[in-house]
Amino acid sequence: MLFYRQASLDRISKLAHVGPADLQRYRRELKESGLPDTLLQRGAGIAFARELPQGALLYLLVRAARPERVIETGVRPGYSTTWILAALDANGAGELVSLGPGPTAHRAAAIQNVSVGQFVPPGLRTRWTLALGNTEERLREILASTRRVDLFFYDNGPDVGRARFELRAAWDALSEQGILLAHRVDATPAWGDFCRLQGLPPQILDPGPPPLGALGLRSRY
Repeated sequence: MLFYRQASLDRISKLAHVGPADLQRYRRELKESGLPDTLLQRGAGIAFARELPQGALLYLLVRAARPERVIETGVRPGYSTTWILAALDANGAGELVSLGPGPTAHRAAAIQNVSVGQFVPPGLRTRWTLALGNTEERLREILASTRRVDLFFYDNGPDVGRARFELRAAWDALSEQGILLAHRVDATPAWGDFCRLQGLPPQILDPGPPPLGALGLRSRY
């Protein structure tokens, strides 16, 4: 069973501009799906598949916001990737580009020893592009497309310089209704500093642990 915090659900409603009834429908849909079991079968720990809510929160946000272009950085086994792709599949639209592999420092040994994208089932890979070469230059290439980014997920480790670069670059590439996400925002001052540059206190989608930050482009206005 996934334990959602009501404040996190309320934040998704505001970011995606959907009502509680829609979120309830998406939660019921997810509960009836076999996604947690699929993650377990592909090597994910039971806590990540059945107890911790953040993967499911990603699913709900993608279902609600219906992004066309999603980018995540720091992918390794593909835990977050799988939840995002499942939501895009349920939407029947959208694509995900994942920049990887991500760093292994401070990860559990079970995560270090899996292959890149191991958790992602074949049936969800049609909307997925894995871009190897986890460098700033590679990210610049991905963001250089004329297509704007509807959802960007920073999950690329605690290096403060890298985090600041990615958050700024992604913010500049967002569409008018774009959303910026950042994982482990307690590991670096980059997220708090970035939010304050927008005239806002640090924006948290879910307190975790680890905390997950979220900021919509329209939050500035």
